[in-house]
Amino acid sequence: KLKNKIIAAMVYPIIVMVIAVLIMVFLMLVIVPKFEKIFDDMIPGGRSKLPMLTQFVIGISRNVGAYFPHILVGLALLFIVWKIFQASPGGKIIIDRMKLKIPLFGDVQLKSAISRFSRTLGTLVTSGVPILQPLNFPRKMAVNIIPPDSIKKVSDSVKEGANNYPPLESSNVFPPMVISMVDVGEETGQLPEMLLKIADVYEDEVDNSVSALTSMLEPLMIVFLAVVVGTIVMALFLPLISVIQNLNGS
Repeated sequence: KLKNKIIAAMVYPIIVMVIAVLIMVFLMLVIVPKFEKIFDDMIPGGRSKLPMLTQFVIGISRNVGAYFPHILVGLALLFIVWKIFQASPGGKIIIDRMKLKIPLFGDVQLKSAISRFSRTLGTLVTSGVPILQPLNFPRKMAVNIIPPDSIKKVSDSVKEGANNYPPLESSNVFPPMVISMVDVGEETGQLPEMLLKIADVYEDEVDNSVSALTSMLEPLMIVFLAVVVGTIVMALFLPLISVIQNLNGS
């Protein structure tokens, strides 16, 4: 459920980004070259007489047109390397850690992982599974927030009869509230119930964060698309406006 909510929040910005890229490619490969020919015929002195913004856009258009097959091959190779790196154990940990640092989305990823970790551990312990055994499951399900050495420290702490919260605190990924609730759960002998309560709290946090994220991204992506397309259109029409002004002046 949490994963589906996060994916749903990602759908809109991804669609807008794909549309923006397709529009940019179409403008750069089809529209800008046609305007460049018009400028060559209408403006004496050629490209050097064009506004800087127009020269910049035309330069990008020429490079995209000349190296478009190479760009596609490079993107395909980059995607393959990314998938191979992501499939490796070390690569997955690095990528998952990077996800937590993404603006806007990182906070949702962190809250989701904390909820998943707490729900898994609390449910298994409540079902009668010894706590040392389920500690191996959340390691795989929430590796993006909990370093393996921290899980091992928690396991060692349980074996020694000590508290669990110091290893969690030293991981520098759990908010103070989670650490305090784990501490209270251990002191009162209600750690499983407290873990489930943490999961409930952070599931609500994910709901609120996803709703806020969706509301925030919609206007941001629309503005981004408008700025990109508007910049290209402005670059193409600036020389035409200059030509029209010169004609009126003459």
